Amino acid sequence: MAGERGGAILQGWDSYFTLLGTAAASLIGLLFVVVTLTAGRDRSRARRGQKLYLTPCVLNFAIVLSLSAMTMVPGLGAARATVLVAVAAIVGLTNAAWACIGIWAMRASGDPPHWTDLWLYGVAPAAIYAALAAACVGFMTHAAWAPRVLAVGLLALLLVSIRNAWDLVTWLATAADRPSNAG
Repeated sequence: MAGERGGAILQGWDSYFTLLGTAAASLIGLLFVVVTLTAGRDRSRARRGQKLYLTPCVLNFAIVLSLSAMTMVPGLGAARATVLVAVAAIVGLTNAAWACIGIWAMRASGDPPHWTDLWLYGVAPAAIYAALAAACVGFMTHAAWAPRVLAVGLLALLLVSIRNAWDLVTWLATAADRPSNAG
C-alpha cells in the first residue's frame, strides 16, 4: 500500500510501518521469555493467565506486525489491503471481547484481577480495533483521514500491548512471593 507497493493510500508511510513492525516482532520474541517465567507454577492458573493475558498481547503484537508487513507487499492493492485490515479488526475485536468476558468472570474468584485489567486488556484494545474497522470504511470511501487512523491505531495497539506485557512480566516476577489462592 505504500508507494509502488500497493497504491498511493499509504504513500510516504514506509519507514513508520517498518518501525512499528520491527518493534512488534521484537516484542513477540520477548514474550517467549515471559512464558518461561510461568515454569513451576500451578498449571491451571498459568493456563488461565496465558489465555486471558498473554494471548491478547501476542495477538496484538502479531496484528501490528502483520499489518505493518502488509503495507510493504508489492502490488497488494487497496481493496485487498482493506480486507486484511478488516479481518484483523474482526479478529482483534473478538479477542478483546473474549478477554473482557474472561476477566469480568474472574472477579468472583479467590484471585480477582486488578481493576485496570478489564480496561487495558479488553476495553482499550476493543476501542482500537473499532478504530481500525473505521479506517477500513475510510479506505473504502477514499477518505483522507483513513491512513492516519490506521497509523495511530497500530501505534496505540503497540503501546497498550507494551504496557500489558510490562504488567504481565512484573506480575509474574513478583508472583513467587505471593501465596496461590487458585486451586
